[in-house]
Amino acid sequence: MDTLPSYLLLTPAELVAASQGRLEIQPDLTTLFSHFARSVADEIKANNAAGKPSRLIMPVGPVDQYPILARLCNQERISWKNVFTFNMDEYCDWQGRAVSIEHPLSFKRAMRDLLFEQLDPDLRIPPDQTVFPDPMNLDHLSARIAEVGGIDTCYGGVGYHGHVAFNEPPISRWFKLTPDEFRNSLTRIVPLEPETIVMNSARSTGGNPAALPPMAVTMGLRDIWQSRRIRLYCQGGAWQRTVLRIALLGNEEVDYPVTLLQKHSDYKIITDQNTATPPISGAAA
Repeated sequence: MDTLPSYLLLTPAELVAASQGRLEIQPDLTTLFSHFARSVADEIKANNAAGKPSRLIMPVGPVDQYPILARLCNQERISWKNVFTFNMDEYCDWQGRAVSIEHPLSFKRAMRDLLFEQLDPDLRIPPDQTVFPDPMNLDHLSARIAEVGGIDTCYGGVGYHGHVAFNEPPISRWFKLTPDEFRNSLTRIVPLEPETIVMNSARSTGGNPAALPPMAVTMGLRDIWQSRRIRLYCQGGAWQRTVLRIALLGNEEVDYPVTLLQKHSDYKIITDQNTATPPISGAAA
């Protein structure tokens, strides 16, 4: 049996030290989601005060920060009139068409219900400033990002096998991608990998994989990499403990796409104490 990587045994404090400023640990999920919401609210507030736009990549997963964010903005009268949001991805049916906003798993629906329509009417983001990847016009997302002057902050999460958005490890007998090739990937339609279908169905369809859309359209890693800041939130507990450590300290490799972001100049992961616990049984917490 191969020797396990030593970073799987690090305590949370040791993991913070080894990560050299790229990991922040919150005590629990309540604090984590409040941190996420506060970070977005403060960024928009600062840009509004400076007369600058806020250009943000947003995830659906995690989502518990969004109702908190809406409440903060309503309470503090933080306007979204000069905010541009670019969502990472959207589910597609078996023919590669984006699911309707009325689909219960639609990411557009989640953003509408959890955030955009929770803002007071006089604070709401203009509809044409909320941009989703379009499977019928794959270059539209990157073109709109360029039009507004690039992304200030990419907010996101990390999947079981290291995907950010639906940039899953490309597995093929016929071709191999180098890290640089995959880091420069563009918006595209992708079939969901079996692990993602299992994980997402366990969390959203009562464990029924047949109820989960089998494909997605995803922002490529290039637009994420070109963001001025990257902030990834890991809140999965036991299932995310290993990939969190790979994301921070693993070798750069296509098999775990999140590792391709490690060299970004302003990259940080925020997690909770439970998720930061060592995944190896018997390691000290």
